[in-house]
Amino acid sequence: MKQLALDIAPSPPPTLDNFVPGRNAELLQTLGNILAGLEREHFVYLWGGVGCGRSHLLQGMAGICMRNQMSTAYFACDANTSFVAGSAADCVMVDDVDRLNAKAQIGLFNLYNRIREEGVALLLVSGPAAPAQLTLREDLVTRLGWGLVYHVHELTDEEKIKAMKSHAVSRGLDLPQEVCDYMLRHGRRDLPSLMATLDSLDSYSLANRRKVTVPLVRELLRIAS
Repeated sequence: MKQLALDIAPSPPPTLDNFVPGRNAELLQTLGNILAGLEREHFVYLWGGVGCGRSHLLQGMAGICMRNQMSTAYFACDANTSFVAGSAADCVMVDDVDRLNAKAQIGLFNLYNRIREEGVALLLVSGPAAPAQLTLREDLVTRLGWGLVYHVHELTDEEKIKAMKSHAVSRGLDLPQEVCDYMLRHGRRDLPSLMATLDSLDSYSLANRRKVTVPLVRELLRIAS
């Protein structure tokens, strides 16, 4: 058994280009318009469940801002997050806002007010629920709802399978329907993990000179676990 197949390949870095939109085409277009200077609103709140892609979008936007030589601050929130580093940034990304403690919520509230007064910076915030459903201080919740608010819809299983098959074709890999179904039932279901597993499955298949089948993917997942 070849060593190259023992580890699931790392997922590619999140970008807007490798985000599969599904039902989020309007949101993706809006983010593109913001980057192109075609959207007046610079406050965006994204919400959705685990695996929907909201962190992917924030990281993708942060990457583009940095490549455009804009000072960028990305906060993966926890109870101890401080927003001092974002006070002078042109682009501020705040991921998982629901994890902030009371002091950090005040810090984000003040940062929001400063950005609004100056009117130049971009602020993207994500959370698991719509603003009104967050258990945060009321004045912060109000401000999160002032800008654009988008529900990030998770891909359906059919959309995930379509994306997987398209990725497989790009690698010259014949991906049977039953393999897709098995991966959705037994592996990690978020799209980056599915794509990374496909890449490893392709390498494993070539290294062992075996066709891609359910027993083969079962073997790979067992080895990589």
